[in-house]
Amino acid sequence: MDVVELSGGDEARERAWDRFVDLAPDGTPFHRMAWKRVVEDVFGHAPHYLAVADGGGIRAVLPLFDVWGLRTGRVLLSVPHATYGGVCGGDRDAGMHLVGAARRLGERLSARYVELRQLFEPLPDLPTTRPFVTFVKRLDPDPAATFASLPAKRRNMIRKGERHGLEARRGWEALDAFYAAYAINLRRLGAPPFPPAFFAAVRDRFGAVAELLTVWRHERLVGGVVSLVHGERVLPCWGATLPEARMLAASDFMYWEVMRAACRSGLRVFDFGQSHAGAGGYEFKRLWGFAPEPIAHQYVLLRDREPPRFEPARFNPLAQLWKALPLPVTTWLGPRLIRWLPLH
Repeated sequence: MDVVELSGGDEARERAWDRFVDLAPDGTPFHRMAWKRVVEDVFGHAPHYLAVADGGGIRAVLPLFDVWGLRTGRVLLSVPHATYGGVCGGDRDAGMHLVGAARRLGERLSARYVELRQLFEPLPDLPTTRPFVTFVKRLDPDPAATFASLPAKRRNMIRKGERHGLEARRGWEALDAFYAAYAINLRRLGAPPFPPAFFAAVRDRFGAVAELLTVWRHERLVGGVVSLVHGERVLPCWGATLPEARMLAASDFMYWEVMRAACRSGLRVFDFGQSHAGAGGYEFKRLWGFAPEPIAHQYVLLRDREPPRFEPARFNPLAQLWKALPLPVTTWLGPRLIRWLPLH
């Protein structure tokens, strides 16, 4: 087995990479070339896309980015600003070859560690933490059957949103209005927002598998979510609602609309994305009746002796300070800071 690194502009190998990821049981949208281009376009992190190949073709792939963070120093991440990453392919031997290549690359770059965000099978003999979980639900082709499978409280909240006259719209024409709500929501959470160019890049690079759904009441946007589709899985990745949306049950209505459209489109898995136990998002997702599934953050330790520790926002004084800043400040400063805060 040989480990090769994709070079820029090698379109044939990039197409082969995407074909492999699309068929791999552990492939995600963040393994695809589209995410590589989003990260390059918006954040400027240098990619190192490694693949194991033999006479029969690709056996495993590992997308890596060389990142310098304010809190981390220089690290290799698979992948930054995303929920999932890590080795893709399901071939344990090939995966360990990629881990060895990542170690050598990290040593050459004097990185502190290599981080792999494994949704599915963790690799053996690597230091592992599980700071996040995801919530996944199998979908019935019939939206009515999927709706009936939800807890009674969620069904009642969805109906409450409908009674309040909420309306779901699909299309990127509402991107500016969505971004305004997103910036307000991120300030409330104590986190800097991505720049507007990030969502434009997701739209342009992912094309038809990226969708913006927005929720309106009386011609006022009260929430929205950007979703990605990969195989039979839909991932509502970046969602936001205005403070007034809670009384309207807008979040319940919004995610049900994503779920209902997925059923009608033939998708079979709804992936709620990552949450930290104890956070508000974790509690909201748990109330949908989904079982939490841990995401393994695995490490190749180089200069560091132990994996980094995740600090929830509620215990982070910087997050509390961010919540107290004026919205124009966080909207201007956040997109300029987020490049240097790539971990989550």
